[in-house]
Amino acid sequence: MNSVDRTDVAQPVREAEQATTAAAAAISAAESAANAGVAERPARRTERARTVLHGALALLLVLLLAPVLVAVAVAVKLDGGPVLFRQTRVGRDGTPFTMLKFRSMCVDAEARLAGLTDRNDGAGPLFKMCADPRITRVGCVLRRFSLDELPQLFNVVGGSMALVGPRPALPREVARYCPLARRRLAVKPGLTGLWQVSGRSDLSWEESIRLDAEYVERRSTALDVRILFRTVGAVLGGGGAY
Repeated sequence: MNSVDRTDVAQPVREAEQATTAAAAAISAAESAANAGVAERPARRTERARTVLHGALALLLVLLLAPVLVAVAVAVKLDGGPVLFRQTRVGRDGTPFTMLKFRSMCVDAEARLAGLTDRNDGAGPLFKMCADPRITRVGCVLRRFSLDELPQLFNVVGGSMALVGPRPALPREVARYCPLARRRLAVKPGLTGLWQVSGRSDLSWEESIRLDAEYVERRSTALDVRILFRTVGAVLGGGGAY
């Protein structure tokens, strides 16, 4: 009888212990989720503030550079063909968007690419040629001073790009990314970036990826300001621009 009584008493005790353990686990999970939410909120606010800041600065640059934008547009139009070149690029978290550039190549440049792949001077999945026959006369000047990139200011205003960040990659390039390279997709692509002011196309693929990964880890407003100032010197110097 005593044995039966002890069994009858022990069963509810075990059930109570299990219920207590489950409740404690649920509370711990809820606290972890709450702490994660608290940590994420400042990060989201910081990202929103960065987007607003970059967008406002890009809009200001559009207004200040309006005469240059008009002059370049007229020059490209007189050279024949459309003024703008639109291309799908991969943005933050792998989201595709339409990137704008002043057209610096002939109208059928994409169709002619297949016949030039064996002359690639680029590194990794990038395609670059030091003397690309598809570049127009006006395009040579635009690329020399990176003027063809100016329409991307409108991408920054629209929020798909930032003033500073890794360069926006093509989908076919992203498909060949290694794990380290995919870290570039953790932030918005930029009009300029750390590797652009450190040698641009003269850098190896591995070095450019290392610099972009370094930027993602160290990203701050102070670093963005330094990169923007260094961009002026890099553009005027023209090194690695082709």
